[in-house]
Amino acid sequence: MRFSLTSQTSTDGVTEQSFTLGEITGVLFTPQGATGPRPLILMGHGGGQHKKAPAVLAGAHRFAAEGGFAVAAIDAPNHGDRPKDEQFLQFAGAMRARMAAGEDPAGLVAAMHDLLAGQAVADWQAVLTAVQELGHVGAGPVGYWGVSMGCGLGVPLLAAEPRIRAAVLGLLGVHTLAAPAARVTVPVQFLLQWDDTRVPRDQALALFDALGSTDKTLHANPGDHGGIPAFETDNALRFFARHLGRKLLKE
Repeated sequence: MRFSLTSQTSTDGVTEQSFTLGEITGVLFTPQGATGPRPLILMGHGGGQHKKAPAVLAGAHRFAAEGGFAVAAIDAPNHGDRPKDEQFLQFAGAMRARMAAGEDPAGLVAAMHDLLAGQAVADWQAVLTAVQELGHVGAGPVGYWGVSMGCGLGVPLLAAEPRIRAAVLGLLGVHTLAAPAARVTVPVQFLLQWDDTRVPRDQALALFDALGSTDKTLHANPGDHGGIPAFETDNALRFFARHLGRKLLKE
């Protein structure tokens, strides 16, 4: 697959470079004027979102500006600027109907993640290889950040990809992830919203328990699914700086 940088903009000290790799669409965030190698963080978005969803954009800018990290975000299969296939559209429609009826969509969510995971893992591995060939990224240590669907696709990635050294995960239940979670051995910071109406608390705690990492920390906060406190980005910055060997530019 051919890797192409397609556009570039800079805002508030962070440069955004859009790219394509085959049919994969993504964006690379780096400190403005960055030269030389640096740690890389991969950021996975939530279901129905895209590579520049607000949470991804805000986190990527802080990771680049305050941590000096490179950050790569891509559209997951069937999301963002990528084509949607019929099977995915059927899953998405069934989930919306189940949620509108007040039913628990967790089983369908897990099935959709399973549908996307194989391609998503291959996509991330290809993007990781391509981006690390850039001079202002290089083959340094790698982290992963992803909650909700970003966690559902991230756990199989962590189980399969030895280049990733640390991860922030969460907002998801165990369901079909027990086996790949057991193969995750890198340090993990796991986010849980105590009043999450989408993810039963016991299922989220079971996923945390299933992770094979001996170095894992549970961060539980009050609030619903989308209510992660802003200070968890501060925690993520310190977590990645510690495990990827980077001194923060702003303390």
